[in-house]
Amino acid sequence: MTWFLMLIYLKKPVILGVTLQLLTAFLLFRICFSKNVTASFVFGDSLLDPGNNNYIVSLSKANYVPNGIDFGWPSGRFTNGRTIVDILGHQLGLDFTPPYLAPSTRGSVILKGVNYASGGGGILNHTGQIFGGRLSLDAQIDNFANTRQDIISMIGVSAAQNLFRSSIFSVAMGSNDFINNYLAPVLSAPERKLVSPEMFVASMTSKFRLQLTRLSNLGARKIVVANVGPIGCIPFERDTNLDAGDNCAAFPNQMAQLFNGQLKSLVAELNTNLKGSLFVYADVYHILEDILQNYRAYGFENPDSSCCHVAGRFGGLIPCFPKSKVCEDRSKYVFWDAFHPSDAANAVIAKRLLDGDANDISPMNVRKLIQL
Repeated sequence: MTWFLMLIYLKKPVILGVTLQLLTAFLLFRICFSKNVTASFVFGDSLLDPGNNNYIVSLSKANYVPNGIDFGWPSGRFTNGRTIVDILGHQLGLDFTPPYLAPSTRGSVILKGVNYASGGGGILNHTGQIFGGRLSLDAQIDNFANTRQDIISMIGVSAAQNLFRSSIFSVAMGSNDFINNYLAPVLSAPERKLVSPEMFVASMTSKFRLQLTRLSNLGARKIVVANVGPIGCIPFERDTNLDAGDNCAAFPNQMAQLFNGQLKSLVAELNTNLKGSLFVYADVYHILEDILQNYRAYGFENPDSSCCHVAGRFGGLIPCFPKSKVCEDRSKYVFWDAFHPSDAANAVIAKRLLDGDANDISPMNVRKLIQL
C-alpha cells in the first residue's frame, strides 16, 4: 500500500469516528512497511495462558493470590510473574498479548495479536477433561479463525495477509496430553493397558500435524513450535513417583523425549511441504534440562521444589492456592508451583529462544525469524 492509497482510505466515509479511522490507518501503514514483528498470536496451555480460563467454568484457574505476586495482580497467569511469551513480546517491542476471551479484546486491539492459550488444554480434545472447561488446540485455532475474519472485516484481505506475514505465531502444546491424560493414574489406567506409549505419541503427532497445517492454511507464516519440557522433573511428578528418589521421574521424561523426536521430524516435514510458512523448533526440553543441571550458573538455588507449596517433599502434591506458603525470593526457584516455571526461569528460556543457537532453537532463533 502506498501513501496515495492510504489517503484514499482516509477519505472513506466516517463510520466509527475520525480518531478510530486515523488509528486504523496508522496500523495499516505499520503492517505494510514494518520490517519487525507486527503482532503476536499465541496458542498453548497453562504455560502461556494469560487469563483465558478466567472466563470459563473450569477447575484450572490461577486468578487468585499468590499467583501473580510479582506481576502486580493475579491475572490468571499460572506463575508468580510473566510467561515466556510475555517476556518474548516485550523484547520484540510488543505489549502483553491479551486473552481472547477477555471482553476488552475487541476492535483494533486484535491487530496487535491475541493469546488463545488455555490452562488444561491439549493437542487431543479429551485431554484435561478432569478440569471441566478448557480450550483444546482445535478450539484455539477455531478462535483464531474468528479473529482472522474480524481482522479481514476491519482492514481487508490484502492488509490482513500482510499483518499475518509479519506476525509471530507461538505454539506450546503437549504437556497436558501426558500429565493430565496418559500419565494421570486415575484417568489413564484403562487407556495405558490398551495403548502403548508409541501409539499414544503417534496419535498426538498425527493430530498436531493437522492442527499446524490448518494454522498455516489460515495465514500463519512465522511459527515457533515448542516441544515438551522435562515433565518428569516438575515437583508434581517428583512427588508422585517416589521411586525416583532425588532424581527426575524417568518415564514421564521418556514420553516427552519420544514425542519431541517425532515433533522435530514433523517440523522438518512441514517446512518441506507447506511452502510460504516457516516452522521453527524450540527445544524447551534442552533449555530447561540445562537450567536444572547447571542451576547455580543461572543464579538459582532450588532446582527441584516449588516456591508456592503446601504438601509433598518437593511441594508438588497440592496446586498453589491462597493458603499456600510462598518462598521469600522467587528468583532463586526454577519452579513457581507444582507444574510451572517461575518468572525467573521463564526469563532464561525466553532469552535462549530469542538469541539461542541451533541447540536451543532451529533452524533459526526468534530474533532472526522476525527479520525475514
